[in-house]
Amino acid sequence: MITIFGSINMDLIATTDRLPKPGETVAGNGFSTAAGGKGANQALAARRAGSTVRLTGAVGNDGFAEPALALLNAAGTDLSTVNHVSEPTGTALILVGGDGENMIAVVPGANGTITAERATAVVDALGPSDTLMLQFEIPVAAVETALAAAKAKGIRTVLNLAPLIPDAARLGRLADIVIANETEFERLAGQDNMSASDREAALVRLHGETGQTLIVTLGGDGVIAIRDGELSRAKGLVIEPVDTVGAGDTFCGYFAASLDQGLDFHAALRRAAVAGSLACLKPGAQPSIPVAGDVAARL
Repeated sequence: MITIFGSINMDLIATTDRLPKPGETVAGNGFSTAAGGKGANQALAARRAGSTVRLTGAVGNDGFAEPALALLNAAGTDLSTVNHVSEPTGTALILVGGDGENMIAVVPGANGTITAERATAVVDALGPSDTLMLQFEIPVAAVETALAAAKAKGIRTVLNLAPLIPDAARLGRLADIVIANETEFERLAGQDNMSASDREAALVRLHGETGQTLIVTLGGDGVIAIRDGELSRAKGLVIEPVDTVGAGDTFCGYFAASLDQGLDFHAALRRAAVAGSLACLKPGAQPSIPVAGDVAARL
């Protein structure tokens, strides 16, 4: 089973011909809402990939709580450890440009109420065959406590270094498997403006220091990773992206589910890369996350 300890949001999405520059106002051409949050997105992706998934997090007692959980409920996700609190449900304000790129501001709300004590309880409930997946949209103390407690119990942990925070490099060393995009990996490695050869050298160096499995997503260039001293690469699909919101979360969820289901490492990378590509083809975070059959048909 996969337990995902993370955020639950409602996404408020506006589309524009292009993203604004700082201080600039541009006209929008569409608006929609979608259930989101990195924790919820990854949980839904892992569930749709076919794994048993429990999501632990928090929502408010407001009008956003039910729609934020609706797709997760419909998919059969275990939501028994989602708390309802007095703070409002978390929200994400998203601008999507005509080229599919985006800008996002997240207001934590209920997600900010998650404590280190809650993290301890989450890990206490896990068994040796479980996987714990985390991100950085809940308080740092809760993430750090969960990672340390899981390591003490021998529970496999997957940490997505998003959104990027000052403690990313330090906390990244606590996980068994780290998933980062190019910018996040530069923070982990302590080096800016990496070339492809710089990135490969940094992967080898960090892996030698920590022994961790390290995965870097590269957008249209697929993914590069290192595990057990061996570099691996996988490609997604060649597509014209419509909206990249949710693509990284789709990758994370499908990757964790693939390992949970016993796929070998390279097959898990490939399946997740294809899923991440498919997630860019439709607007909105949750509708863009493909079901397992969509991915299997393209492998």
